[in-house]
Amino acid sequence: MRGRGAWYPRRIGPLAAALALAPRPKEDIVPVNLKGRSLLTLKDFTTEEIRYLLDLSRDLKAKKRAGVKGDLLYRKNIVLIFDKTSTRTRCAFETACWDEGGNATFLTNSQMGKKESPEDTAKVLGRMYDGIQYRGFSQKLIEDLARFSGVPVWNGLTDEDHPTQILADLLTIEEHCAKPLNRVKLVYAGDARNNMGNALMIGCAKMGMRFVALAPKELWPNEKLTAEMKALASKTGGSIEFFSIEKADEALKGADVLYTDVWVSMGEEAKFAERIAQLEKYRVTMDFVRKTGNPDVIFLHCLPAFHDVETEVGKDIEKKHGLKEMEVSDEVFRSRHSVVFDEAENRLHTIKAVMVATIGDL
Repeated sequence: MRGRGAWYPRRIGPLAAALALAPRPKEDIVPVNLKGRSLLTLKDFTTEEIRYLLDLSRDLKAKKRAGVKGDLLYRKNIVLIFDKTSTRTRCAFETACWDEGGNATFLTNSQMGKKESPEDTAKVLGRMYDGIQYRGFSQKLIEDLARFSGVPVWNGLTDEDHPTQILADLLTIEEHCAKPLNRVKLVYAGDARNNMGNALMIGCAKMGMRFVALAPKELWPNEKLTAEMKALASKTGGSIEFFSIEKADEALKGADVLYTDVWVSMGEEAKFAERIAQLEKYRVTMDFVRKTGNPDVIFLHCLPAFHDVETEVGKDIEKKHGLKEMEVSDEVFRSRHSVVFDEAENRLHTIKAVMVATIGDL
């Protein structure tokens, strides 16, 4: 049985058939085996492997909505290490694991980095668990976990990257844009050198998309990563472009997706005043939407979003800086263009696909 982009195992295939997922010609189907692989960054995955994960995500989403009980992670144990706060990432990993019959341990008070090195922690956890999720600060730390644990490690977010978020974004784009990914133009407005700016550029380059960063030059991604992704995009048919606000009209024209993220990342809270001065003109507003010239343009945000003052942080920003909204206007956030909650749900299905593909019983 086959799906849209890869041969599927027997236990997934019948569901795909029942739901009439359109198969591609046999000659276009690429066999993919991700068993035992870690997901530290999408740079480590081919276009075909990402395609496989997206197709598997779609099948698992259909399976859940059809009420089919899962057992692809039966008797699998995963541990979730969180050095940063989380809503979507924790809930997605736990629910995805339980949906397919696995068990999850939420770990926030370990000895790692305090009384025990990441290497020693990895060796301990690797003997107890089938997979490890890490959400925190250091990309090197998660690389060490993968190096020493002997089991798949999944990146729930680091200061440099956020690959599981990008899988959810790509699935959401496919669900809402009536064109293939390699014809999609995505405009990211805001701090383009943060983990989301990096991760989106990587994902777009991998899938042959047109990635446009609308940001102050001092907040563009680092030159090394940019050069690497431009070289990759030249091979996949994509492109990487950067614009400052003076050329916003050119940057936004023809966009299929508008994307933004918070102006201050976790750990940078002291920089609110600096970021507001740099980025206030880059707020995604209905003016940005109109400038795309696309009535069907969609808005994405990895969340949480500062679009009103209904949070402690929002109230504090209003009090100190006089702003009722930051990276996106409340009007855009609540508009028909916004599919941010579909995007949030898709964290569950894409994370489930990553775990099933790397440690599951397929």
